[in-house]
Amino acid sequence: MLMRLLREHLRPYRGAVAALLVFQLIQTIATLYLPNLNAKIIDDGVTAGDTTVIWQTGGWMLAVSLGQVVASVIATYFGARTAMQLGRDLRRRLFSHVQGFSAQEVAKFGAPTLITRTTNDVQQVQMVVYMTAVFALMAPIMLIGGAVMAMREDIKLSGVLVVVIPVLGLVVGLIVSRMVPYFQQMQTRIDKVNGVMREQIAGMRVVRAFVRERRESERFGAANDDLYTASLGTGRLMALMFPSLMLVMNLTTVAIMWFGGQRIDVGGMQVGQLTAFITYAMYILMSVMMSSMMFVMIPRAMVSAGRIGEVLDTSTSVLPPESPVRLPDDARGHLQLEQVTFSYPGAEDPVLHDIDLEALPGRTTAIIGATGSGKTTLLNLVPRLFDATGGRVLLDGVDVRELDPAQLWNRIGFVPQKPYLFSGTIRSNLQYGKEDATDDELWHALEIAQAKGFVESLDEQLDAPIDQGGTNVSGGQRQRLAIARALVRKPLLYLFDDSFSALDYATDARLRAALAPETAEATVLIVAQRVATIRYADHIVVLDDGRVVAQGTHTELMAGSPTYQEIVYSQLSAAEAQA
Repeated sequence: MLMRLLREHLRPYRGAVAALLVFQLIQTIATLYLPNLNAKIIDDGVTAGDTTVIWQTGGWMLAVSLGQVVASVIATYFGARTAMQLGRDLRRRLFSHVQGFSAQEVAKFGAPTLITRTTNDVQQVQMVVYMTAVFALMAPIMLIGGAVMAMREDIKLSGVLVVVIPVLGLVVGLIVSRMVPYFQQMQTRIDKVNGVMREQIAGMRVVRAFVRERRESERFGAANDDLYTASLGTGRLMALMFPSLMLVMNLTTVAIMWFGGQRIDVGGMQVGQLTAFITYAMYILMSVMMSSMMFVMIPRAMVSAGRIGEVLDTSTSVLPPESPVRLPDDARGHLQLEQVTFSYPGAEDPVLHDIDLEALPGRTTAIIGATGSGKTTLLNLVPRLFDATGGRVLLDGVDVRELDPAQLWNRIGFVPQKPYLFSGTIRSNLQYGKEDATDDELWHALEIAQAKGFVESLDEQLDAPIDQGGTNVSGGQRQRLAIARALVRKPLLYLFDDSFSALDYATDARLRAALAPETAEATVLIVAQRVATIRYADHIVVLDDGRVVAQGTHTELMAGSPTYQEIVYSQLSAAEAQA
């Protein structure tokens, strides 16, 4: 998976990678040439009073060193730029892909792991690309070049390296193989820490209301300790790796000095050659150490790449049509559900069974039923947050699965069960409904939604700040702002998913009265638990266990639907119900 991601995302930067290779090659050649110049001075010696050789050779060494530094800087620049571009592209692709997910795929992964995969996991892949660019590409060049240059100095002494390099490879292989499981645990446990942290921040009021701070601290502590344990295991192995490598390198130096001294004693090589050979041996061993650093990072990057690939390989269950159909020019928002069935993946029974429903323009259609009867699921089928597993959902005679998604969503004003406001201002949140909405349009929508009064009371009014999720306004204010956001759009079809639940009865009544003339030409579909909210609807649909058990007006249902009667009498007295 790691190689696949790199192939896909590094293809546009082949020029930068080629430049990187060229400058690293120049840097490596310059590095390998320096010991040879140094050995030349040592072995050839200098005539008394003649400093020409020193100046000439020293000049060459300075020139080569300068070239090495310049090439190193340029190579590092190209490597860093390529790695940062890869990270940017991966994050952009992940974000774009997740935006296309239906609610089903988002629920499958969960928000905390999607955030971790877009940030931490991408960072791991990005880091391994940077390290590869800076070290791993140079390491094999240095290894091969160092071996060739060492053999040029003394072929017999090179036998020491033939023994040492496999030993180094064995040490690195054993340690890295133990690290892979720890890295897998670390990424999973980072997800868990993020998940617990996100829950505690979002549910802070509930935690405090039930005095559960200690329990939540313990839960976070357990997740944090699990991550610590996995990280500690990785740290111990890394702490073992580098001393082991240094031990092998130091023993190698001792062996070269021992056998090299014997070679000098018998006239097989000179002191300068031994000095150069030791330097080349260190280059070879350093290249192995650089590779070992990569071996430490690659397993974690592979785990992260697999997690990224898992998201990218997940196709949304709500696919856009290959040949989108446009709504007719005279579209009015006529909604029909024909024999609609819906089942969640892996569920034994459908949530909705053979639903037939019609919502007409200029009328308010309400859906009511017990908790878990499928009301919200039914409403979510209209904007294609889910797709029906059986039957059809039609908007103005066109199956919503055949419509251009953008055109479908532009025709719908949706207020979800848990309205969400984005960080910004009241103005920016309302303009989600219509980007070019004027202040007059915004104030008009706020007036209909019964939110004008509290917005006017704020010092900055439309420019008053809104925190992420709307946590700095009350639940009722949040609902009214979400309703105003839908009204700004002026859609053909309004979907209200229990959107009046946080309002008091008086505000609810005023809002519905103001809403009626505003939505007179549109189709209005309301899901509600409260009978007072829907009793005056033009048409009421009663759901029970995912099935339509009754339809009609309030009066008709009170006369003929026991299920509706049970819901009404649980909230209203007999006199109120008949009023």
